[in-house]
Amino acid sequence: MRLSTSSVQFGSLPIERVCERIAALGFDAIDIWAEFYACRHLDDAAERLGADGLRDLLAKHNLQLSAITVYLSSYEPFAKLLGRLGGGIAIRSAPEGEVVPEDLTRHMKSFFEQLKPLIDLAEQYDSYLAIENYASGFLLTTLDSFKAFMDLNPSPRVGVALAPYHLQANGTSVTEAIRLLDDQLLFFYAWQRQPELNQLPGYGTTDVVPWLKALAEIGYAGYVNPFMRGEPEPDAMCAALSTSRDHLLTRHQRALAD
Repeated sequence: MRLSTSSVQFGSLPIERVCERIAALGFDAIDIWAEFYACRHLDDAAERLGADGLRDLLAKHNLQLSAITVYLSSYEPFAKLLGRLGGGIAIRSAPEGEVVPEDLTRHMKSFFEQLKPLIDLAEQYDSYLAIENYASGFLLTTLDSFKAFMDLNPSPRVGVALAPYHLQANGTSVTEAIRLLDDQLLFFYAWQRQPELNQLPGYGTTDVVPWLKALAEIGYAGYVNPFMRGEPEPDAMCAALSTSRDHLLTRHQRALAD
C-alpha cells in the first residue's frame, strides 16, 4: 500500500515546509493543491519553482507526486507542468447539479463531451483526470452514476477519485463502490464522514479494513490518501496524520491476513 496526503491540510505553510513535514511523517507521496481558499501550493510552485524546481524539491524529500488537485482552478494551466514532472493524476470535481435518474445518461454523455479537450491534454502530457464523487447535488454521487460513468467513459485517461466521506453521506457502500469502479478507480481518499479530526482513519469510528480489503481485491495500485477538511495548526495536523498513517498500515496488514 502506497500512502500520500494532501498539501491543503497545511495550507498556511509554504510548499517547501509542507514537503518537509509530509516526508518526515513517512508518507510516500504528496497531493499538491492548486488555489483553494488560502492554499496556493501548486500555483506558487508553478510560478516560483517551475517543473525543475518542484522536481528537485520532491527528490530532496524522497517524495513522489501522487496527484495535483485543481478544484477551484482547472487542469489546463497545470497540464504542461504535470507533463514535465513525468505525468500524473489531476483531480477535479464532478459537475454540479441535481440529476434525476432518467436524465443520468444524457448528462453523463454531455459531461464527457465537454471533457474531450482535457482528455486530449492528458494524452499529450501522459496524465490522467480523476473525477471526485460528491454527495447530493452533483453528477457523480451514487452507484448508478458510477455505472453510467464507467459505461460511457471514452478514455483510459479518465477515472474516479473516490471519497468515502461523500458516499457515507448518501448511505452508499464504500466497498461496493470500490469493487464496481475496479480499474477506473485512480485515487482513494481515506476519509470518513465524522467531525474534525475524526475524519481521519484512526480517529473516527469507521473500520477501514473492508475498504483496504476491497482495494486489494481489485488490485488497486494507486495511493491511499488520508484526508480531512479543516486545518488544525501544523504540529497538531502532523500528529494526527502520523496516527492515521500508522493506523492504516496496521489495518492494511489485517486486511491482507483476513
